Amino acid sequence: MQRRTRPAVEIYDTTLRDGSQGEGINFSVMDKLRIAEKLDAFGVHYIEGGWPGSNPKDIEFFAQAQRRKFRKARLAAFGSTRRKGVAVDRDPQVRLLIEAGTPVVTIYGKTSLLHVRDVLGCTPEENLSMIADTVRYLKDHGKFVIYDAEHCFDGYKLDPAYATATWQAAEQAGADLVVLCDTNGGCLPGELAAITQTAVARLRCRVGIHTHDDIGLGVANALAAVEAGATQVQGTINGYGERTGNCNLISAIPSIAFKMNRPCLPKGRLRRLREVSQFVDEIANLRPNPRQPWVGTSAFAHKGGTHVNAVQKFAASYEHIDPALVGNERNVLVSDLAGRSNLVMKARELGFRLTNDMPELKPLLALIKQREHEGYEYEAAPASLALLIRGALEHKRDLLFTVDMYHVSMRRDARDSICEATVKVRVGSTVHHTVAEGDGPVNALDGALRAALIRSFPQLSKVMLTDYKVRILNAGAGTAAKTRVLIESTDGRREWGTVGVSENIIEASLQALADSIEYALLRR
Repeated sequence: MQRRTRPAVEIYDTTLRDGSQGEGINFSVMDKLRIAEKLDAFGVHYIEGGWPGSNPKDIEFFAQAQRRKFRKARLAAFGSTRRKGVAVDRDPQVRLLIEAGTPVVTIYGKTSLLHVRDVLGCTPEENLSMIADTVRYLKDHGKFVIYDAEHCFDGYKLDPAYATATWQAAEQAGADLVVLCDTNGGCLPGELAAITQTAVARLRCRVGIHTHDDIGLGVANALAAVEAGATQVQGTINGYGERTGNCNLISAIPSIAFKMNRPCLPKGRLRRLREVSQFVDEIANLRPNPRQPWVGTSAFAHKGGTHVNAVQKFAASYEHIDPALVGNERNVLVSDLAGRSNLVMKARELGFRLTNDMPELKPLLALIKQREHEGYEYEAAPASLALLIRGALEHKRDLLFTVDMYHVSMRRDARDSICEATVKVRVGSTVHHTVAEGDGPVNALDGALRAALIRSFPQLSKVMLTDYKVRILNAGAGTAAKTRVLIESTDGRREWGTVGVSENIIEASLQALADSIEYALLRR
């Protein structure tokens, strides 16, 4: 018997419109164009560019987008049905949808009688006319029309007959898709799937799904709708959106492809998933979520010794998929919970030859656990760990430089507080003695140390500090509390983390800074 092929699922991205409504998200026109081009290369089917009737920025975006060629994706303008009491050909918002020049237009309309009466303030019959008139008008102008049924599930639960009538009004007027929207994000997968199944049975056009994440089920609800017959999923990259966000396409896409075995992107594009996620975070000026499923740095991280031992023998024992399929990689963590397998795998990852039978392994593992007990944290500081492993394997810590002396002070003039750092650094038989000012004591110390060492190591001009975190480890000790400093650095091509621990925050910072510079020199 021939196996029935399950239909493909289209991906409709609304990061540039719905996603930009999230708190702290603000895209410029150029940002939107760059993201649109990235999404097109990624292989999504539709890119919703914005609402040309709502603001000048979106009008400019569509004007510039018309001059660009998209290889795969179809650009969509978003708007609403005509206003009550206004002929569709006289509604300025509808006219702007036509003028946006996109092949696709997506409009939303009311499904819930509660919204029809209390928000629109019109009759149920007028709302049906508003839906049908707008869809028909857009079709007459050659547009591919997607109808978003707003508050679809809440409206259906309130009055199933009227909700169905709104969907059918859009379909009979020529809508190419009717998309069911869980606008308030409060539905459970079971009820959402049942209503979706009803819509699929009663409509001749294709059905899509648009979910929000207000109760943490945005992705689960989208997948439930696909199981029930929906063939388009709307969402945003990284789940950006109003309130708690939209369906996260970064989770939905691989779940559809790998877990439901439904084609949704061109072959091979899923290996760009992590890259796309981080690209959009970067444009939005947000730090990537390390715990994001599929693409986060913790998504395939292993810390427990028994877990790592099993993964070393059989990856699928604690990994639901090969991380490379979504552009990610395995991350073995070393901490006070680590076993020998953790350390061996991590050492190999860092470029060291370490095996289970080497005599250095046991004392090195004991040293790491002792230092973790003292407050050091190597999960976020692999560069400091690499230096520790190097010292153990070579039975020495052959430092490239030594800080003989440092002094940090602060003075205040009539206008500002000024921090000044002095360091004396020894490189072989050469001594460098420098002074630098900075915005704070650590900034000044970093400047002085770098100015001293750059004389012997000019390549350090490319190394810079990108992040600095401080954590108080034993707050009960008051001002004598131990401090952990984590530093991230880059040379423009790669990034690395280092750690320092001391009761003196300046001393802890110096440890982390010195490790960062030494690692940069050794890596070179």
